[in-house]
Amino acid sequence: MTTLKRINQDDLRNHNLSVVLNQVLRSPQPLSRADLAKATGLTKATMSLLVSLLIEHGVLREGVPLVQAVYGRPSTPLIIAGGRVCGIGIQINTDGYGYTVLDLDGSTVAERWVDRNLHEADADEIFADLDAMLLDQEKTLREQGYILTGTGIALPGLVTEDAHLIVARNLGWENIDLMQYDVIKRLDVVAGNESNMAATAHLPGYATQVHDEGIVGPDGSFIYVSTDIGIGGAIVRDGKVVDGGHGFAGEVGHLPVQLDGPQCRCGRHGCLEAFAGRRSMVERAGLASGDAAASQQAIDMFTQAVFDGAEPMHNVYLKAFDAMVSAIVSTINLSDVDTVIIGGCWAQLPAEERERMQAEVQRQILARDKVEVHILLTRDMLRPALIGAAQIGLRKFVDNPLAYLTADSVA
Repeated sequence: MTTLKRINQDDLRNHNLSVVLNQVLRSPQPLSRADLAKATGLTKATMSLLVSLLIEHGVLREGVPLVQAVYGRPSTPLIIAGGRVCGIGIQINTDGYGYTVLDLDGSTVAERWVDRNLHEADADEIFADLDAMLLDQEKTLREQGYILTGTGIALPGLVTEDAHLIVARNLGWENIDLMQYDVIKRLDVVAGNESNMAATAHLPGYATQVHDEGIVGPDGSFIYVSTDIGIGGAIVRDGKVVDGGHGFAGEVGHLPVQLDGPQCRCGRHGCLEAFAGRRSMVERAGLASGDAAASQQAIDMFTQAVFDGAEPMHNVYLKAFDAMVSAIVSTINLSDVDTVIIGGCWAQLPAEERERMQAEVQRQILARDKVEVHILLTRDMLRPALIGAAQIGLRKFVDNPLAYLTADSVA
């Protein structure tokens, strides 16, 4: 019975530590012990013990005390200390691969990206290079005194919960057991679709210290549309990505927008990706084909030609624009979510085109008289899926802090 009681007490303390960390991370302003007690409903005595533990392990630090009233006691703000807890994000995309290391305070500890066209690249070679890169980085993190709490990897395809890549057509990869690779096994990597991880990166305070209100709240609901060579998507409801029954929900890019349209790489005809994907637009405009159409130079040329009014580029763009509107309308009708965040190449839309897209979507949705649509563009993150992957790793600590703090004490 003594052992059972101790386990229950540890579980409760672990839960309370997680609640405190969540509250600190989600607040754009530093909170005091009293603020945290009020926000969480925990007693001041309990809060004092929890905060002391987090300070002792270097997770929190005390800021400069603030005197709130002439006769009041100074209020001491609590701040994520930085330099102690980190997570790693890995991404393999059509245009390269690399990693980032995020501190719990939201700062970037280290990052490395290899620019490379990965269409039909050898998976064994890419994972071997990532393994070598990260072995050196892990050593550096240990020397710096970091606790590495977890790692995520973002992939442009369908990925199962047990780290099996079913297909990533724009890489030319199919049926890959990711657990065969040393880097995945050693770091106990959480594998996921790049759109889901990019959506996670837009949730303020999910696993790193928030520094502003963000474009959606911590418990926000939105549709994320990732636009690149391929087009992916994710649905977020009440601050959580909706994975679906098998983890594959949100594939906006393969919604049909014209049943007799061009063939998509998935094998079907008329998918959104076949109209509005980066490579597809360049090829349909006749600017380039194959690997050359996937280059950044090609999409830059296309974009410049579109807004110069050149044909047939402008006509291709207009059809792609209509396809984007159609797919977004269908997704809103299906999900009943009114906010859409667009990332990638379509996030570079000029303000007037974003407004036109928002107006067209508003005009076409079924609940047009009751629901106000918001189309938002994300431009402040170069690789949101990479950031989201690192946050997935850090979230392991937020959900189960005592496991890492206890291991740290033993070490």
